[in-house]
Amino acid sequence: MNSLGFDAAPEDTRIVVAMSGGVDSSVTAALLKDQGYDVVGITLQLYDHGAAIQKKGACCAGQDIHDARRVAEAIGIPHYVLDYESRFRDSVMDEFADSYLRGETPVPCVRCNQTVKFRDLLETAQDLGASALATGHYLRRDEAGGKALLFRGRNAVKDQSYFLFATTQEQADFLRFPLGDLTKDETRALAEKYNLAVAAKPESQDICFVPNGDYAKVIERLRPGSAVPGDIVDLDGSILGRHSGIINYTIGQRRGLGIATGSPLYVVRIDPDRNRVVVGPQEALLVSKLTLREVNWIGDLPLGLDGADVFVKIRSTAEPVAATVFGALDGWAEVHLQMPEPGVSAGQACVMYKGDRLLGGGWIAGTEAPLKLTETAFQQAL
Repeated sequence: MNSLGFDAAPEDTRIVVAMSGGVDSSVTAALLKDQGYDVVGITLQLYDHGAAIQKKGACCAGQDIHDARRVAEAIGIPHYVLDYESRFRDSVMDEFADSYLRGETPVPCVRCNQTVKFRDLLETAQDLGASALATGHYLRRDEAGGKALLFRGRNAVKDQSYFLFATTQEQADFLRFPLGDLTKDETRALAEKYNLAVAAKPESQDICFVPNGDYAKVIERLRPGSAVPGDIVDLDGSILGRHSGIINYTIGQRRGLGIATGSPLYVVRIDPDRNRVVVGPQEALLVSKLTLREVNWIGDLPLGLDGADVFVKIRSTAEPVAATVFGALDGWAEVHLQMPEPGVSAGQACVMYKGDRLLGGGWIAGTEAPLKLTETAFQQAL
């Protein structure tokens, strides 16, 4: 059995590597090539318009395609660029804009992995006769009982399991993550060892189709006329001011409200039906119950009405917190948090774990505030 778990010599095992042009995917390709695998590199042209082409560090832009091609040539593997722009716009960009118009805070990188990369690209890899699709994500994979198990990356700082919660069992069986046990420094050291031109390339910081971080401008371009002014109201509905369009606001936002009051106010709810931004005190941000849609569950036992004790992440940078999840029909679930959490928004992801094992997750469709909260619990939650 070879290092990727196949009963064949590496040279008889074709692996397609998703090459974004960054350090991680480049090292993945070089590492597998060095181990003797039949490696094929594929880069997806997802977004290559206007300023994004020149934006340093924006993934999937023109420079990144060039970098991926240079790496493939240097390590001696075939490399193909596939035009997925229309798929990307339909599955990711349009959903991003519509999510903001619904008063949500989307996570487009998760949606991209869920659709374009781990669905469309995976099918392409299978069509090419590959035994697996390998990526540069920092996620660990093991096998037990004939199926793949997914775990948080060994290095907590680089762990990317949050962005891969929608990976199905069938996809997990086909995927490989060679960097899951490495730190970023170790990956860069390998890039230098293989003399890769991208060894010192900075990390991507922005969403690829929002190269300057101006979400509202992109949404206006995708959905002209979407920034409609409206009222900013308090929890009782009293008008405190005006907003410049709900697409400019997110749950938990404090700055830029343009309201002069005696105490700090935060965006606690966005009401797209009445085009209102609702503000309130910090304690009004706390939620204790989440409703999830499009739930993906890859735990050992089916998710049912009896509930399962798990740990959940509701932000990519947060540590998992204790919760109980109850399954329902048609991909819905309800999550009860052991301690209330502040600033949770519809449209974000709720990702579930047992220890380091990734169990799946879902998209937050709604939240509920705690019925009663003691002062001690309030301070702990915040």
